Amino acid sequence: MNLQKIGFIGMGIMGAPMVDNLLESGYDVIVHSRTKAKAEPVIEAGARWADSPAECAENADVVITCVTDTPDVRKVLLGQGGVIESAKAGLICVDMSTISPAATQEMSEILSEKDIVLIDAPVSGGEIGAIEAKLSIMMGGPEEAVKKVMPVMEAMGRTIVHCGPSGYGQMTKLVNQVMVVHTVMSIAEGFALAEKMGLNLETTLKVTAAGAAGSNSLKALGPKIIAGDMKPAFMVDLQMKDLRLVMEYAEKLKQPLPGAALIQQLMTALQAQGRGRDGTQSLVDVIRQLGR
Repeated sequence: MNLQKIGFIGMGIMGAPMVDNLLESGYDVIVHSRTKAKAEPVIEAGARWADSPAECAENADVVITCVTDTPDVRKVLLGQGGVIESAKAGLICVDMSTISPAATQEMSEILSEKDIVLIDAPVSGGEIGAIEAKLSIMMGGPEEAVKKVMPVMEAMGRTIVHCGPSGYGQMTKLVNQVMVVHTVMSIAEGFALAEKMGLNLETTLKVTAAGAAGSNSLKALGPKIIAGDMKPAFMVDLQMKDLRLVMEYAEKLKQPLPGAALIQQLMTALQAQGRGRDGTQSLVDVIRQLGR
């Protein structure tokens, strides 16, 4: 089955470059977002505009959603003017947001009653990964449907893994986010300590990034911290949303996550300072404040 017509809902930091890559791969893409202005660049690049999620899905082979949180996905898929209103039997929906695994499974069951398949496919790699089509994509859902949309996913990602049935992509993403926040915390603490020691931060970054402490996060966030650039590749508010999902699921499983809980509290301090829309690298400022 050749899936060529793609509906894409959500034109945020991640969504817009993902659409660019779909267009470059030759897909016919129709887009929708809450704010049309955010879609203007991809419209200029060749995407078409839909006034609603339902219109976006009407003639699509695949509908991709990349929005903020669980209620947003539920609204665009199942709400008034949502995908479910116009979707034809056989449509495959791919949700690339990071949301609740349990809600994913619930929505999958509702959509299946209309012969619509929902695949959960959250991503990791940040804005740079989206721009360069190097995202890691964690997929949950029926194997046959995953195979059908694989060429579409390959236009946006480099590492694409079928993690299991519905909800397993989201569960894997929660594990990823636990690891990510610990990496950001280690970078924040390391730079705060280096500053207190009077080290040259560029020299410190060069040598640590090449050694055992090296990571994609260090290479991406280290230069931003040195430059005092707190613009988001990934916002504190979004990281906190992911941590909320992590802690809710961990509590359900009775699995303590003491490190993640501490980081959640420190990022709460950033939100209290009105810095929720800063990048996660701004955690370094909280660590600096603790040392004053």
